[in-house]
Amino acid sequence: MKICLRILGILAIASSLSYGQDKPKKEGGKHPEPGKIFKKLDSDGNGTVSLDEFKASPRGQKDPAKAEAAYKKIDADGSGGVSLEEFSNHKPEKGGKPGPKPGAKHKKKAGGATE
Repeated sequence: MKICLRILGILAIASSLSYGQDKPKKEGGKHPEPGKIFKKLDSDGNGTVSLDEFKASPRGQKDPAKAEAAYKKIDADGSGGVSLEEFSNHKPEKGGKPGPKPGAKHKKKAGGATE
C-alpha cells in the first residue's frame, strides 16, 4: 500500500512538471506571429533585420554572444541581413539545449539511473 501511494505521488509530481514545460509562453495559448516580431526587430523599417537591430532586442541585450550565434543561424544566405522569409522559416532548437550526441554512451548515476 505504501508503495502504491509513493508511486501515485511521484506520478502526480511528474505530470505537474511536464504540464509546466508544455505551457505556451504567451497568454491566450498562442506564440506571437513571426511577422509581428520581425516588425518590432526591424527598427529602421528597411525590410531586413541587421545584427545590431537583433542585438538591441531584450533577449539580445541579455546575452549578446548568444544573440549573435542565433542571428548567424537565422541568416541562411549569409547576407548580413535577415529577411522576413528567413526569420519565418527558422526553427529554433527546442529547449535551447543540445541533446546527447548520436552514439554517445550515457553516464550512470548512483542507483542505476542514466543521465
